[in-house]
Amino acid sequence: MTFVFGGGPSAARDLLAAIAGSLISVTGLIFSLTVVAFQLGSSQYSPRLLQTFATDRVVQLTLAQLTATFVYALTVLRTVRTEGATETETAFVPRLSITVAYALTLGSVLAVVLFLGHLARALRVETMLRDVHEEAGATLDRELPDDLGRPGPVRLLSGPGMPIESTSSGFVVDLDEERLVSAVADADVVVLLAARIGDSVVTGTPLAHAWARDGVRVPDTAALQEALGRSVRLDFERSPARDVAYSLRKVVDITVRALSPGINDPTTAVHALSHASALLGDLVRRPLGPDCHADDEGVVRVVVPQWTPGDLVDLVLEEPLHYSSGQPAVLRRIAALLREVAWRAPRGVVDDALRDRLRHVVDLAAESTRITAPERRSWEEALDSALTGVWPAHRPG
Repeated sequence: MTFVFGGGPSAARDLLAAIAGSLISVTGLIFSLTVVAFQLGSSQYSPRLLQTFATDRVVQLTLAQLTATFVYALTVLRTVRTEGATETETAFVPRLSITVAYALTLGSVLAVVLFLGHLARALRVETMLRDVHEEAGATLDRELPDDLGRPGPVRLLSGPGMPIESTSSGFVVDLDEERLVSAVADADVVVLLAARIGDSVVTGTPLAHAWARDGVRVPDTAALQEALGRSVRLDFERSPARDVAYSLRKVVDITVRALSPGINDPTTAVHALSHASALLGDLVRRPLGPDCHADDEGVVRVVVPQWTPGDLVDLVLEEPLHYSSGQPAVLRRIAALLREVAWRAPRGVVDDALRDRLRHVVDLAAESTRITAPERRSWEEALDSALTGVWPAHRPG
């Protein structure tokens, strides 16, 4: 065949050695570029973005392609034999395998070119914000689907409940609801977790509280502690898999870092606030409230706390407002964010929190910028209109 390698043992060894030597050098270069990208993303935007970048499929596939081609070339090189001194030792050239190694090398060159282009795009803050936004959307669709009914009020039994201490420290990243409900049902108690998914837990502090359903018995705290240890997974860092607020936290970090005196990039802050507005609007229009899990008989056994709309508004705006003094573009974007969230949120869910934050924005604008009083009043009027379901058309001229 025309495309199959046709050289002898010496040519085969030279080709495979060149492939292996060049690929290990290029792989080292790719690792170095990846580490530089990690450093830039961490220092310029947020250390939490490293988690998103490290799971990038293009980075993983490129490194896998280069490493696999290098290992394959070395393996084939071992099988090439030259003609020996004895009559029984004959030359052997695995022509098809060498041809495959050559094709893999061409694919590796293409992968490196695509990786460099991808890396240049990935280091742009717009790309990072897009990736975080998509990550958040996937989490919301899994954890808070639109068709999930809004939870009713949770009625716990009287009394403060028996605290169940955590046996380890970390962030709550996952919960095996079925296992925990089964264990709690066997103990005939109701358990309320003290931490949301994504919250930090410290060893020896209450991870949950338990109530005996008859209101008389004292719950077996040792058995419940063991059940919680098996069912609640803690880790050294937060994970976007089930944490509905983690991606929003990343966007806020980018906003705050952009407003820091060392970077002073209000344009990036405005862009990040646009993503924060979209994510916050997606969250507040979904069924937020305690997540109740019942046993086979329909008795609520486990209650998992959830973010409230007011808490989410505080998460998005508390720190940016602290650093936005003297930034008119940022203050205008925050006022617009509040209006957008007011329009998307169900009536009465988050009205007071939005009005309170807008008063803070108006005061900051009056104290630290030259934004006029009529414009500040227009922010208040726009928010009041959005809260009542009215968004007046902007007429040019």
